[in-house]
Amino acid sequence: MAEEDQQITVFDYVGGAAFFERLVDEFYDRVEADQALLALYPDPTDLGPARRRFRLFLAQYWGGPQTYNEERGHPRLRMRHQPFVIDQAGRDRWMAAMTGALDVLAPEPMIRERFDAYFAMSADAMVNAELQVPEQ
Repeated sequence: MAEEDQQITVFDYVGGAAFFERLVDEFYDRVEADQALLALYPDPTDLGPARRRFRLFLAQYWGGPQTYNEERGHPRLRMRHQPFVIDQAGRDRWMAAMTGALDVLAPEPMIRERFDAYFAMSADAMVNAELQVPEQ
């Protein structure tokens, strides 16, 4: 067997689709509890489609099935998030929700470090606005 055939993906290492389903559920439970994050969704009363897309994206990114690409094409994360005002505070709220979800799932440290680095890099890349200061 070739060396590349022997490598295990993060997707497989963490237990496959079940891990990402739990991660996305934990994350969106936090989104639903955060009115500022929830307000970014076109239909905050039905996050089912967003949950599914995020789960498919994460599974694919970490080495799972290519279903996201098959259904939606290239992720183009920055382009897909451009319509939403995402400032540093929004980025930080998003990261808090994801960090909380990861805390619950508690992947082993080597994997957690990879997740933390990826999510921080991705969240940083989505910032498209200066800090929004409420008017007084």
